[in-house]
Amino acid sequence: MNEDNNGNNFENEFEKKGLINYLGAIIGGIVALVLCFTQFYRFLLNIVIVFGGMFIGNYVQKNKSHVKEKLKEIIDKF
Repeated sequence: MNEDNNGNNFENEFEKKGLINYLGAIIGGIVALVLCFTQFYRFLLNIVIVFGGMFIGNYVQKNKSHVKEKLKEIIDKF
């Protein structure tokens, strides 16, 4: 029937498809564990904060009048 030399063709196909379907999740989980155990996430968090600050600064510089209006509206609500 559907048996190979080992007699477990169905199990082999299931393992192959299971690994292929969830390979991204497995790799992501391993990377997350490595990051947590090495505390490398602190460095990555700092990098994200720096890039976020750069993005906000660039936005404010290019949209000064719009930002001033929004800040005035927020301050006037108080």
